Amino acid sequence: MKTRSLAIAGLALLAMPLALASQAQAQDVDFTGKQIRMIIGFGPGGGYDQYARLLIRHMDRHIPGNPTFVPQNMPGAGTIIAANTIYVNSPKDGTVMGIIARDAAIQPLTGGKGAQFEATKFSWIGSPAAETSVCIATDKSKVRTLDDLLSGKNGEFIIGGTGAGTGTEIYPRALNGLIDTKFKVIGGYPSSTEVQLAMERGEVFGICESYSSIYRKDAQAIESGKYALLFQAAAQNNPQVKAPFLLDRVTAEHRKELEFLYAGQTIGRPFIAPPDLQPGVLATLRKAFDATMTDKEFLAEANKQKLDIDPVSGADLEKLIKSVYATPKEVISKVQGAMK
Repeated sequence: MKTRSLAIAGLALLAMPLALASQAQAQDVDFTGKQIRMIIGFGPGGGYDQYARLLIRHMDRHIPGNPTFVPQNMPGAGTIIAANTIYVNSPKDGTVMGIIARDAAIQPLTGGKGAQFEATKFSWIGSPAAETSVCIATDKSKVRTLDDLLSGKNGEFIIGGTGAGTGTEIYPRALNGLIDTKFKVIGGYPSSTEVQLAMERGEVFGICESYSSIYRKDAQAIESGKYALLFQAAAQNNPQVKAPFLLDRVTAEHRKELEFLYAGQTIGRPFIAPPDLQPGVLATLRKAFDATMTDKEFLAEANKQKLDIDPVSGADLEKLIKSVYATPKEVISKVQGAMK
């Protein structure tokens, strides 16, 4: 597992006493005879779908009563549909969980349409991995370096997107507004796998998404240079990613804006449940998630699928979301305006 930033470690230390106290007070809940519906906010085949299906093949062993998990793909609106369903329409008894886009949680802050939830009130279960965002270009693209992208000398960079609320579209549109890049986003693809197929067909020439997802799907294309890594962006530079760190190439003012924009990278692949769960139910799900993250069979299958495991606990996610929502209004307003 790679080491996360000191900032996240600090958040974890702040959250730990509260989390331990809560878990000490809440007794495990027995799920014997129950089903847990896992709502997956993307179509089949992408990274989020793989993480969700991997989790449900192992998490049942760590929940008292060994409930049956039933996956349900619910793509649309950058996972806002899935998030709304979990928040508004789902029973608050632990029988519904879900995985949403890492950036969906900040949509209400940035003026995203359709959100019917308060992100700080979700029951945050955990994330199997923090992420690093990258933008890649195929060998058919005229844009092949970060300098090409920033200068705009080779014209628009046409990329594919998987929904208005996902990082595949949020990040490039915001960068256009903040630092004058020349992305042209072609949306409507149900998953990043479909975007990759469109790249092969020459419909689009790249995508902006998590490095782990791209590397899992086609490590050879990265290592051979078929896919050029234009840049990386996250809370901090990831030495495993051989690409320029975008935040080091912008002004101090823009850096603050990009730090807020890319806050979702630490959120990673977030698993959530409805708000207002009973303390025992929430503690049981969080405990089971944490135990799954160290399960030998789970880790062996994750390694086989080339899925990065560097977990963030539910308590840490909850703390992070609250800190994101405390971002100064002027920074949020600048990023919000850039996304339009």
